[in-house]
Amino acid sequence: MSSLSERPTNPVVGQEIPHESAALHVTGTALYTDDLVGRTAGVLHAYPVTGGHAHALVTRLDPAPALHVDGVVRVLTAEDVPGINDAGVKGDEPLFPSEVMYVGHPVAWVLAETLEAARVGAAAVEVTYEPLPSIVTVTEAIEAESFQGGQPTVRRGDVEAGIARAAHVFTGTFEMAGQEHFYLETHCSIAQVDESGQVFVQCSTQHPTETQEIVAHVLDLPSNAVTVQCLRMGGGFGGKEMQPHGYAAIAALGATLTGRPVRLRLNRTHDITMTGKRHGFHAQWRVGFSSDGRVEALDATLTSDGGWSLDLSEPVLARALCHVENAYWIPDVRVNGRIARTHKTSQTAFRGFGGPQGMLVIEDILGRCAPLLGIDPVELRWRNFYTAGQDTPYGMPVRHPERLATAWNQVLTSGDVLVRRAEIARFNATHEHAKRALAVTPVKFGISFNLTAFNQAGALVLVYKDGSVLVNHGGTEMGQGLHTKMLQVAATALGLPLNRVRLAPTRTDKVPNTSATAASSGADLNGGAVKDACEQIRARLAVVASGELGVPAADVRFEDGVVTGLGGGETTWDELVRLAYVQRVQLSATGFYRTEGLHWDSSTMQGSPFKYFAYGVAASEVEVDGFTGAYRTRRVDIVHDVGDSLSPLVDLGQIEGGFVQGAGWLTLEDLRWDTSDGPTRGRLSTQAASTYKLPSLSEMPEVLNVSLLEHAHEDGAVYGSKAVGEPPLMLAFSVREALREAAAAFGPPGTSVDLASPATPEAVFWAVEQARSEHDERAHVVEGSPGREPEQPSPSAEPMRPSSERVQPHVRSGV
Repeated sequence: MSSLSERPTNPVVGQEIPHESAALHVTGTALYTDDLVGRTAGVLHAYPVTGGHAHALVTRLDPAPALHVDGVVRVLTAEDVPGINDAGVKGDEPLFPSEVMYVGHPVAWVLAETLEAARVGAAAVEVTYEPLPSIVTVTEAIEAESFQGGQPTVRRGDVEAGIARAAHVFTGTFEMAGQEHFYLETHCSIAQVDESGQVFVQCSTQHPTETQEIVAHVLDLPSNAVTVQCLRMGGGFGGKEMQPHGYAAIAALGATLTGRPVRLRLNRTHDITMTGKRHGFHAQWRVGFSSDGRVEALDATLTSDGGWSLDLSEPVLARALCHVENAYWIPDVRVNGRIARTHKTSQTAFRGFGGPQGMLVIEDILGRCAPLLGIDPVELRWRNFYTAGQDTPYGMPVRHPERLATAWNQVLTSGDVLVRRAEIARFNATHEHAKRALAVTPVKFGISFNLTAFNQAGALVLVYKDGSVLVNHGGTEMGQGLHTKMLQVAATALGLPLNRVRLAPTRTDKVPNTSATAASSGADLNGGAVKDACEQIRARLAVVASGELGVPAADVRFEDGVVTGLGGGETTWDELVRLAYVQRVQLSATGFYRTEGLHWDSSTMQGSPFKYFAYGVAASEVEVDGFTGAYRTRRVDIVHDVGDSLSPLVDLGQIEGGFVQGAGWLTLEDLRWDTSDGPTRGRLSTQAASTYKLPSLSEMPEVLNVSLLEHAHEDGAVYGSKAVGEPPLMLAFSVREALREAAAAFGPPGTSVDLASPATPEAVFWAVEQARSEHDERAHVVEGSPGREPEQPSPSAEPMRPSSERVQPHVRSGV
């Protein structure tokens, strides 16, 4: 066992403790960025001037009328930027554009004494546009060959040979929608400048260092002249990894030009219409199966909807390609990737970061093909699981695949899956207008940043003379419990009770050059850095204690605030710290951690980009109403692998929340853009909670059982734990597959139905109608040919209203 993963006796990690800010959250006393407005004198408010075209040139912009509005102080335009007029890291996101690239693209910002004055001032700014042709959907982009960024390919073996040897070959296409982050706290920044020109930005950001860098290059300042602090976020989910930078830069620019603090907070409509979302994907595929249902080959092209600029679309696509096989061994693979350029918001990181989109491709394939193969979907998935000694298509060994099998069997057993499926069959046989189904799906998700350089973290730990400890680390808190885990790590490493340790807000002047809190790596990276800093301090104190207790430093033990020697004698932590101070021993340390064992060649898409895989299994039971397509989730059973949990209550909350968010993406959250040729083309129609349906209490499973996989220690990770942020989202595949099977149950045995993503009640209704049409076709065959058994329907038959193109079988061996 590595020293990084080894736990001492009676550790604070692993204890079930509440979130460190839980009481503040529920009492409304937790401070977020916008709460600081009332504590900051003389604040100006920023409001955007937005374009109403999907694509247009700005031919004239006159801010003068806004300056006549009472309370307006200044209008910010491109001429005001002293540095680089760009809000991104790729050079393709002008902060003040001369070409509008999506409906809602801000071309100027108004600063005023009140938010209302800023709004009125923004409406007064005169802008003239020259409309240009626009591309709104990914299919339009494919037809127009409108692409951006790289076009990587993951390949292994010989796909054509694999297809040739397959007993059954199917082809199909599939589109999956994006997803709005809809965090409770919208994007917000407050910037101010001190007497020396130092810029201080309070920002709701997952990546303070990059926010710092973007603000600095817009203002033409060195990074040491800009400090970014993040108190906490009211949700991030990836949407605040790249997208806050431009808004922070606007606030900082305004503060620099006016000498007054500037607050920029997007209202909900602006936040939805101006900021990026989960990438929608289009997939075209061929798949070959052996006669016993094993996947022989997969040939696919994945096209992501990147929106108007690259943002994080390239690494999102790379992760999608690296997760397209999910938990299944596929001998011959070729998966091509490309990024569509469309005139929509620049799509960005979202929990799972492309992994869910890639994994959904193979899960959709298996769900659609299982009935055509005559194999139960649960059995088909089980037969294709990775086993020991196998590698991913990009060449990384799959470690501990047996844990997935263990979780699978545990779900089948604890969830009474076999018994309940028999009950479901009896229910379906006696209910014509309602059907139930129970589906089981796995998750295998790689943990680390795609870009190897991002897999590093720093920390600053300070021990004060009274023995109290202050921890600074580079991770940000967005409600996911990272700060809670870091408190537990620090208390464990120092041998202290939890109440002796406090966390400071995340700041770039305390821990520099940090990576984003993303890729589910926050606890792994920052936990390693915090542990490193604490161990440096503890080693110094052990030397002091050695002289005091008369034992070798190696024999000094720290536990629960008491310091003892193996040969006898003890003192308290507080006494030892005071003694160390008198002896002029350093009581602070900078910690650092880098993830070892990673290597990745993005040009060949080969290597070992992940530290480990997190596994999970979910079984979901649903009931569908045949009249409306409405459904309810009756029960969900989950077993998830978090290694040796750092904080079990936090991890359980993350699993439950991730599952629900995944179910929202797959079944409810339906982003709609206007694709007409009228003046509103490109406008996002779902701009509020009234039109964009989020999961609520009524969509929760009636029964939700979550268990952490036991005996899952992860050697080489901090205290044997595993990441938990993103992997649980993909557990929701089981809900979608259950809906597919329930819809198919309205047809004859062996019915394969298509199902849109999201599988809204409307989409489920059309899947039900497709199943019924298969039933009608078979009945027609029986009526026309007395005495004959119903023939298998043509899998290429068009449904009444297809949700996606049908699976097209290439007939072999009687398929």
